[in-house]
Amino acid sequence: MTSEQILQYIFSGITVGSIYALVAIGYNIIYNTTGIINLAQGEFVMLGGMIAYSLSQIMSLVPAVVLAVLITGAVGSLIEIVFIRRMKKSSVLGMIVITIGISIIIREIALLIWDEQIRALRFFTGNEISSIDILGARISPQVLWIVGVTALIVMALYLFFRFTLTGQAMRACSSNTRAAKLCGIRTSRMVNLSFMLAAGIGALGGCLVSPLTQTHYSMGSELAIKGFIVAILGGLGNPMAAVAAGLLLGLIESFSISFLPMVYKDVISILILLVILVLKPSGLFGSRQTSSLKDF
Repeated sequence: MTSEQILQYIFSGITVGSIYALVAIGYNIIYNTTGIINLAQGEFVMLGGMIAYSLSQIMSLVPAVVLAVLITGAVGSLIEIVFIRRMKKSSVLGMIVITIGISIIIREIALLIWDEQIRALRFFTGNEISSIDILGARISPQVLWIVGVTALIVMALYLFFRFTLTGQAMRACSSNTRAAKLCGIRTSRMVNLSFMLAAGIGALGGCLVSPLTQTHYSMGSELAIKGFIVAILGGLGNPMAAVAAGLLLGLIESFSISFLPMVYKDVISILILLVILVLKPSGLFGSRQTSSLKDF
């Protein structure tokens, strides 16, 4: 394997891993404030790409992406109000089943609106044949958008949770919900905000990846699984670890196709999940089972 091929695999892994990380961060934000594993997170990625595509037909790309993120964030907020808030006394397993049902509902609605056709946003920079040469490896300019925006999101979340009153209130809820209530924090509002944030971040990920991978009404299921694997790999409840775990899984998948058929890529991901659950259930980075937004 030449150095150029190695670089090509690395860039590919970082690109895919960044998307996995965005999905996993959404998982962790909701888990930290509610204790719920939201298996509908992948559908937010799909919604973001689909809505942005539809809006881009009547307006320029930037406002279409911004509106898609805001609309999907509103959908996440509505889901929390209509479904999650009313079922807050359900068991953990019951809430997981509810989120699975929500994902199915979103998928079927998407099928009715956009049918089975594959859509793709325009490239943010250049087009499908544009490429940048980096030390002999060629990548699409869209890859730089994906990696760059992912880094900005992680930095923005760090600043939000560390230095804003709302972010600190969410961290307080994640540490001790009862104590947060006694301090006058409206925990229901924080939970709703967590769903809104997770949905918006997922939607932005969907917009970023759409020009490269295209968008389909059923794409959310696979991303939900990969995001869940990354969340477990990094340590459920540890948002920062999700970034490292996402990049790690992306690199493993990327290099695996050099010696295994591509159809085994998903099998490798599942095997990694099983190994982690058996050998180190807390994740590679040893996150506690309790909430840990303070890791930001």
